[in-house]
Amino acid sequence: MNKKYKKPLTLKEMARRPESEIDYSDIPELDDAFWANAQVTAPRTKPNISLRLPENVVEFFKAESPRGYTSRMAAVLSAYVNAHKPH
Repeated sequence: MNKKYKKPLTLKEMARRPESEIDYSDIPELDDAFWANAQVTAPRTKPNISLRLPENVVEFFKAESPRGYTSRMAAVLSAYVNAHKPH
């Protein structure tokens, strides 16, 4: 981190700053070598499903943070699947 900032900026602090005040000096330029090896990758998509869950389950995950609660639910289900896969 450049000495210009006393502490790292949060995303909100960074978003409030005008572009001219953001210090990009520690980010290397993307030269021709980078672009020569760059590959376009399609984003991974996830199936969109509808699922009825008990209210207490949804409340439990939303209590930690209403943002991203479905991602946390998916992480728990993924961990369950991985734990039950045959070795």
